Amino acid sequence: MSDEEKSGFISKMIGPKKRWWAYKARVKELPGNYRTAAEAIEQYLMYFVPTDGDSNALMFEDLADLLEQVAANGTPIREVVGEDPVEFVEAFVQNYSEGGYVPPRARKRLTDAIERAAGENTGKEGKTVS
Repeated sequence: MSDEEKSGFISKMIGPKKRWWAYKARVKELPGNYRTAAEAIEQYLMYFVPTDGDSNALMFEDLADLLEQVAANGTPIREVVGEDPVEFVEAFVQNYSEGGYVPPRARKRLTDAIERAAGENTGKEGKTVS
């Protein structure tokens, strides 16, 4: 894959780079548990087939909007994502993408990360999302 092809693929995955970096800066400013949730959801979203760069950029921007609002209101993570974070993310992404295959390992990683972000006892406290 040439550098131009790689750049095109990356743009389809994350959208225009300027918008991506603006999104990343917003996530960095979130309180710790909301940032952990955002990063876990972001990682999971990377499994979905990109439709176009603008649609995907909008998806990440909307995720940042949502998490900024709930953080400002002090809404617990679990009230946002519910008991099944996979179901939440897959419903969220339906507004932006055709979807894709998500391996079971990625589903478990998302679920575990949201449990940590929600402050639930998973036996994995102190570990970071990989």
